[in-house]
Amino acid sequence: MPKQQRFTVHQFNKLFPNDNACLDALKTLIYPDGIECRTCKEVRAHHRLTNRKAYSCDYCGTHVYPLAGTIFEKSTTPLKSWFYAMYIMSSTRCGISAKQLERELGVTYKTAWRIFNQVRKLMAEEAGILSGEEELDETYIGGVVRTHGMTRMERGKAALRNKAVVAGQVQRGGRLQALHLKRGKAGALVPLARAHVLPGSMIYTDELPAYKALGRVGYGHQRVHHAAKVYVSGSVHVNTLEGFWSLLKNGIRGVYHSVSAKHLQSYVDEYTFRYHHRRDAAPMYALISTQARKVRHGRYGLYAPIG
Repeated sequence: MPKQQRFTVHQFNKLFPNDNACLDALKTLIYPDGIECRTCKEVRAHHRLTNRKAYSCDYCGTHVYPLAGTIFEKSTTPLKSWFYAMYIMSSTRCGISAKQLERELGVTYKTAWRIFNQVRKLMAEEAGILSGEEELDETYIGGVVRTHGMTRMERGKAALRNKAVVAGQVQRGGRLQALHLKRGKAGALVPLARAHVLPGSMIYTDELPAYKALGRVGYGHQRVHHAAKVYVSGSVHVNTLEGFWSLLKNGIRGVYHSVSAKHLQSYVDEYTFRYHHRRDAAPMYALISTQARKVRHGRYGLYAPIG
């Protein structure tokens, strides 16, 4: 099977040469069946206005603003800059920092940080209910604590003092979700599995004692013993999640250097999005479509507010 071609910068510039092209793309996604004029009460042809980001009904002149209710609303930053930010944030393997975004877009750091956070919100995706064969695992993310002069037991406790716990669940050949456990993992891992994994599924974990209860609550459960340096035993392993943890940690360490516990979940969501769309030629379209769906089916009803 031939390797899928990636969406290049040249292709991006060809499809989105200016703000008008970006606006037309959003309009098509938000109003796939055409724009229903709020005055005429029916779908009418609309033309784009030259002096504002809006369309006007060809029959009565009523204006429609496709950016209303989106992350682009009331922003003075060019729409193409927003699209380009979505392109590079979704297509880079290990992510891009707000500082790099500042340099790429030629905007202030404050503007870059706002774009960075708004786009990352679109990267939060629901994994849904997992079934079949799943892997469950957890990892620790955080800084290094100085342990000089401590006993072995003290070092073990101190090493976790400055770290946050992230629990992961992945369906083999399917979707993944990872959640920051703000109150630690004690008593949280099995309830998390019960909330997101269909009963009767086969779950693979490491030898952490907290997972022992999985077999008693309706799941098939097999463990691999990492402490004994056994990492694969037939189909029993958690290597899918281990690979994801590696990407997540290397990205944070190499691109962001450090993250706060307050924003950790949004960074985890960003890397989960890349995992889900790693085979997409142009992952940015998933972001644009997500934004369009949120507006189309948001709190305003079928479409965003107009006028």
